[in-house]
Amino acid sequence: MPWTAQRYPVSMRGLPEPVRLKAIEVANALLAEGMDEGRAIRIAIARARQWAARRM
Repeated sequence: MPWTAQRYPVSMRGLPEPVRLKAIEVANALLAEGMDEGRAIRIAIARARQWAARRM
């Protein structure tokens, strides 16, 4: 089941909301491609942080 803004991994809890929403989006896309859940979460958080840094 894909993650949502209300149901997401605990490791995303400390992220600011816009970054968390982007991480959820990226993680769901990675999972759809068949990636392992743990790896998808780590990559999604890193990419979401990069995304946020470029927006500043």
